[in-house]
Amino acid sequence: MLNRQESQQRISRLQESLRENGIDGALFIYPIDVYYFSGTRQNSTLWIPATGEPRLWVRKSFARGVGESCIEDTRPFPSSKEFPAHFEGVRTVGFTFDVAPVQQYNYYVKLLPGRDFVDVSAINREIRSVKSPWELDQIRHCGRELAGVFREVPAFLKPGMREVDLAAEFEYRLRKAGGEGYVRMRAFNQELFQGLAVSSASAGSTGFFDGAVTGQGMSSASPHGASAALIPVNTPILIDYTGVFNGYIIDMTRFFVIGQLDPELERAFETALAIQSYLAEQLKPGAICEELFLEAARMAQAAGLADHFMGAPGENARFVGHGVGLELDEFPVLAQGFKVALRAGQTLAIEPKFVFPGMGVIGIENTFAVSAGGGVRLSDLPDDIVYL
Repeated sequence: MLNRQESQQRISRLQESLRENGIDGALFIYPIDVYYFSGTRQNSTLWIPATGEPRLWVRKSFARGVGESCIEDTRPFPSSKEFPAHFEGVRTVGFTFDVAPVQQYNYYVKLLPGRDFVDVSAINREIRSVKSPWELDQIRHCGRELAGVFREVPAFLKPGMREVDLAAEFEYRLRKAGGEGYVRMRAFNQELFQGLAVSSASAGSTGFFDGAVTGQGMSSASPHGASAALIPVNTPILIDYTGVFNGYIIDMTRFFVIGQLDPELERAFETALAIQSYLAEQLKPGAICEELFLEAARMAQAAGLADHFMGAPGENARFVGHGVGLELDEFPVLAQGFKVALRAGQTLAIEPKFVFPGMGVIGIENTFAVSAGGGVRLSDLPDDIVYL
């Protein structure tokens, strides 16, 4: 559980940023934002003034919320008549426009007439992107647990399995290890069920998911991840899963083959490892995210693999790494157009992958922390393809 010292450090960083931007306070209603600062995910609204003590109002469950909350002033949600009295002298209210539904925005604007609501989405995400030593320990724990499940794969991956059979076996063990399964994503229209296990039968399928690999999924209503297709021999089997423990996420990908692998795919795998190695060395404070992506793309082009880099030809994702933490799509992003410098303590999943429709997908993914000496790997497992 979150402790009061960790919570206070986060709140202090936010308050400093609010004062720098002339904002009187921030009102959080999105559950994972409330959890980040308070330590409880109960149905709550959190007010953090630029100066002074925060206040958490809990709708349900108050009994659990007050027991979990690191906010000293935790109380039941007030009536609509009582609510405005807590905002005397407040003129500007920070709100997370990136995730707040219009209905909720209108509700709070009506409750607090005469105030200016301003967007603090970027401020919030930048603060959350830098992980404390406590958070890095949480993600390391995720890495150890997820790596343990990956190590079990050779014991249950058999010829004749369907993709969904493989996924179910993996997820069963991950759940038994204590995995929570909630893969939270901030971006609108994105969703993910723990991860995906796919082979050449569906690995090249395109889809809505903002990543290199989507998979066929089980239906048009769930067009992501494993399908009911049989896993063929002599093809790469991608297992790309998150490990979620205590709310925190780590993201890893490994490849398995029943039989042998096409030499072209082996060459692409070596290129992916080279890109990962380069990026890991460059994960230092001050490195520009876009420049790292462009160099990774250049390396793929130099290997003659540009058309297959980070997606099927024509549907390539324009990133090679993404922030992880309490959500799978945090800042920063190693992407075209993301002209932002890295900061120490940020955590990124680096995932150079190549998609060959009809042949399969190959690549690697590990999670790293930004440090003065380069990326510190948080996922402890050999990168090698496992041949069965």
